[in-house]
Amino acid sequence: MIDPVVLKGFRDSLPKEEIPKKKIMRVLEDVFTSFGFAPIDTPALEYTEVLLGKGGGETDKQIFRFKDNGGRDVALRFDLTVPFARFMAAHHDEVGVPFRRYHISKVWRGENPQKGRYREFVQCDFDIVGADNALSDAEILSVMHASFEALGIDRYTFHISHRGLFSLFLSTLDLGDKVIDVLRCVDKLRKIGTDEVRKQLVEITGSEDSADKVIAYITAGDGRSFMETLETLEGLSGGRSEASERMRSIYSMLTDLGIEKSFVFDPSSTRGLDYYTGIVYETFLDDLPSIGSVCSGGRYNDLASLYMKEKTPGVGSSIGLDRLLAALEELDSPLLKDTAAADVLIVPSIDREMSALSKAADLRKEGIRVSMYLVPDAKMKRIYAFAESNRIPYLITDDGEGFKAKDLRTREMLSVEDAVDRIKEERTI
Repeated sequence: MIDPVVLKGFRDSLPKEEIPKKKIMRVLEDVFTSFGFAPIDTPALEYTEVLLGKGGGETDKQIFRFKDNGGRDVALRFDLTVPFARFMAAHHDEVGVPFRRYHISKVWRGENPQKGRYREFVQCDFDIVGADNALSDAEILSVMHASFEALGIDRYTFHISHRGLFSLFLSTLDLGDKVIDVLRCVDKLRKIGTDEVRKQLVEITGSEDSADKVIAYITAGDGRSFMETLETLEGLSGGRSEASERMRSIYSMLTDLGIEKSFVFDPSSTRGLDYYTGIVYETFLDDLPSIGSVCSGGRYNDLASLYMKEKTPGVGSSIGLDRLLAALEELDSPLLKDTAAADVLIVPSIDREMSALSKAADLRKEGIRVSMYLVPDAKMKRIYAFAESNRIPYLITDDGEGFKAKDLRTREMLSVEDAVDRIKEERTI
């Protein structure tokens, strides 16, 4: 016998877990398509050279890399953004730009598993390539806001910043050659705390004064409004710049849309991946900050140029589905209440299977999800256990004179028509 174990950091997903996950995907797909985003797909495996060095040193260590049967150096994708850049280089003329895409699929990283974080997980990405302006940045932020609104999450905050502005600030400290190291260090702030970040900054910059100034920069948003923070950072980075003007324009657009209260300017949000060049953002649930960011991304204007000569700027965001699902479970989200595999379970009588099949077809035409119990001579105890394990709330049986329904939650008998009415009414609550 082979032991049916699963690799560390990987997991099976039972129907009670997969049903709400698929429901979240459908909600997000509806939002994405309402903004004109089109679906694409890319291979799980890429040549290692396509992926390596695109996310940064830490990400390179987490890549699942191996030689295939043909001796080729291949790796599992660690995110959906880098393969998308490769995709655009290959299909640029076919899709046209600006191009809006969404991609919901699995990615793999060999990192330490923890709550809501696995080595195999699902990302829900949405991006715009071929436009480098405040309008495209604001559009992605609008999709983020619409997504969380559609998911029925009441309290969330989008933390946004700008890498270009931070780079200008570091240039004033003569740290232009250490931008990536400083950004990676600051990105650990929520994990290791201010004191440890300062300690590492001293090692990186070789100066306690520079470390203190960086700390002052990344905490400049504490207790200040978006515009107050922006003006403070402008002063620290040498005055108005293209980066600060971009942020000013974005915030103006968010204000015109009436969604600006969900956004804060947080200069400590830097994102650890190397390919970001402009605006970056992270999303935190106000009632569950410990779970970390559930949606993050930014602008990556140079990534596609690794695969093609033509400059193709991009901006996008990614929702971590598994972490979001774990958060929604803790928040007892109504979205996860219905985990039933079907609305009703029909049990055909012996020699009357065709009648049951016809009844199931009629109910499906009314939008009712119907599961057929395929062993008509089974004992009722076994049938009830099947319905319970699949969380099916209604049972329909044929006594030879007609079909009758039963609410398995209350054991109440009722007509099939009344059961259908209840199912439809429960969906509207």
